[in-house]
Amino acid sequence: MVQRIKKWFHRPTRLESHPTERARRRNLLPSSSSYFHRLTEEEERKLAKRFEGKLLLRREIPLSDPQFNDLLRHQLFTPHPSFIKTIFQTRCKRCNNDKPSLLASFPCAKCCRTHLYCRNCIMMGRVSECEVLYEWNGIRYQWPTLLNACTWKGVLTPAQEKAANLVKKAIADKSEMLVWAVAGAGKTEILFPGIELALSRGARICIATPRSDVVRELYPRIGQAFKNVEVEALYGKKKNKDGTAQIIIATTHQLLRFNEAFDVMIIDEIDAFPYHKDRSLAFATNRAAKKASAKIYLTATPRGDLKQKIRRKQLPHCFIPIRYHGHPLPEPKLVADFSLSKRLTNKQLPKSFIRWLDQRERKTRQLLIFVPTIQLAEQLKVETAAVLLLKKLIKDESEVAFAHAEDELREEKVRQFRQRNIYCLLTTTILERGVTFPSVDVVVLQANHDVFDEAALVQISGRAGRAKDDPDGEVIFIHDGKTEALVDAVHAIKKMNLRAKTFYTKESER
Repeated sequence: MVQRIKKWFHRPTRLESHPTERARRRNLLPSSSSYFHRLTEEEERKLAKRFEGKLLLRREIPLSDPQFNDLLRHQLFTPHPSFIKTIFQTRCKRCNNDKPSLLASFPCAKCCRTHLYCRNCIMMGRVSECEVLYEWNGIRYQWPTLLNACTWKGVLTPAQEKAANLVKKAIADKSEMLVWAVAGAGKTEILFPGIELALSRGARICIATPRSDVVRELYPRIGQAFKNVEVEALYGKKKNKDGTAQIIIATTHQLLRFNEAFDVMIIDEIDAFPYHKDRSLAFATNRAAKKASAKIYLTATPRGDLKQKIRRKQLPHCFIPIRYHGHPLPEPKLVADFSLSKRLTNKQLPKSFIRWLDQRERKTRQLLIFVPTIQLAEQLKVETAAVLLLKKLIKDESEVAFAHAEDELREEKVRQFRQRNIYCLLTTTILERGVTFPSVDVVVLQANHDVFDEAALVQISGRAGRAKDDPDGEVIFIHDGKTEALVDAVHAIKKMNLRAKTFYTKESER
């Protein structure tokens, strides 16, 4: 009884209440040691550049155990439990997931106990209940102040310049805004003046996007525009993921490893899957940005929640309805084919597609064919090659390829298609946005499938007519029954072209 009373009235000392001491008592930290390698200012600065603004597992910190333990004992790393448990829920510290269906248990060989792990963020490496997330607690790294950092010598159109000035203002004020611009409006170039302003103030910038293909597309363009600035790309299959550059171009999943790291957060294709479906990705991007930071959102097809914020004047925005070359968006042609499903089931191309091949305006354009499933993309490759050989549009079967999310050679095939070594590429919605091909005709087979929603169809249409010398690519939607998404997509494109015409008239009168 006396022991219980003593325990009840015991007040922790100042040392015992310190987070590091509490962590040591929970066996999160090693016991203290008299030895400590005192870091030089340069050594600590290098460590700060590498680890500041990150939330990492021990295996993601490439330091030897003695060195890491020294840093931990002297509070240069702060440990955090990987799961936060309350009476009502258990939540993953890394991705904020609290859904019981996405929390599972496994027998841990290291502890010989059963532990929880998070299934929601397992693609970033398993985080289990017995592991700890570490955060840098040393000096803050001072990013260099870079004046006139932009080496891009192009000229913005009046519409682009107006949007670029608003982006610069948002970055200067550390506020948020949406850039709503049609596919092919030159959204990337609109960012350059704002990024240059941020660099001149010693800021760190992140350009995040849900798709790895968009990261691979943006990385060389940003690197070319800012030749004297460290630029790094982070995505799933990239081997080196140090994340130490001043400009980071990353998939939104990679931001699960960051915490208050960026002064400017730019989210490209904010409406794309999986970002709009996965709340943990929105959590990751918000946490990766500093509390006082600028947030710029880019999209050609804002979803209902963003439109509602615009209507309520809760989100400042600028609207660009016209492409950089001044030509309208190609308007899709709806082609009904009621034998479509039967022929696709038999691994055959629809007759309406074969008839269209004969009627094409410019047969020198490459073909980008979208299908609803991975299986269909692979099955139709042989049939497509045979038809194109018969029509003398290709000389060899190797000029036809498929690309999808599970294709390990996707990156190489997209590069070959861009270099015109591949004439026809069969793909899924993985290439619906963020990739630019100079001169293509676009076909969507089974365009009435559920996977093709309004936003996807509008984005797919935007792949055609991107080049200034070929702004009139054809877009064909082959279906066996109209859907609301099909009708709405065509209506949205026509409405955008009408607004572009009005916008162009107003600009000409000035």
